[in-house]
Amino acid sequence: MSDNYVIEVDNVSMMFNLSTEKIDNFKEYFVKLIKGKLFFEEFMALQNVSFNVKKGEIFGLVGLNGSGKSTMLKIIAGVLKPTKGRVQVTGTMAPLIELSAGFNINLTGRENIFLNGSVLGYSNQFMKEKFDEIVDFAELHSFIDVPIKNYSSGMLARLGFSIATLIKPEILIVDEVLSVGDFKFKEKCEKRIKDLISEGTTVLFVSHSAKQVEELCHRVVWLDKGEVKMLGETKEVMAAYRQS
Repeated sequence: MSDNYVIEVDNVSMMFNLSTEKIDNFKEYFVKLIKGKLFFEEFMALQNVSFNVKKGEIFGLVGLNGSGKSTMLKIIAGVLKPTKGRVQVTGTMAPLIELSAGFNINLTGRENIFLNGSVLGYSNQFMKEKFDEIVDFAELHSFIDVPIKNYSSGMLARLGFSIATLIKPEILIVDEVLSVGDFKFKEKCEKRIKDLISEGTTVLFVSHSAKQVEELCHRVVWLDKGEVKMLGETKEVMAAYRQS
């Protein structure tokens, strides 16, 4: 990898096997599996995708639903392994992809702060020291001892975002994080992201808001049905994307 790049996506393809028939339970699944009667249809979520992200760059991914954006982010974050191609990442990474991932819905907000912290590799003592800061930012003082199964999606996003951005990562992956929650909290999230950007954090940004992409990103890759439709400067790519 070049010293100028912190993310390199090289000819990445991702294939999923989709069942072509309805299976109602695990017993039926295993019976069909043993008898060799399971039938699948191949679905290419990504096809030969390549792009590089420079250190300190704010790089956008755009495309309609089903274009492969979230799949691409999960491969970069190490959640999925590509069927073909390779991804190389240099630096510590905070993936804001599924903010409720690592939470246990039967535990309280307080308990989930420590659980999620351990999943991210933070010590119990570190989480104790940062606990008040997390709760203050998430604005969940009155609900911190309530099981999170009673939280709204916005409340879960607040808690997840507060924990995920607790320390300054070298690379921040943001996938529609600002699509939930009230207006004031979105402003807080945007400010924290902009603070990280000003400190040199590289950002990989996905949003259905063309305005947000145009305001934040230096360059953009446009994915269409799993393939790169266009890659280049934000103004040029977004103009073509809007016209489509």
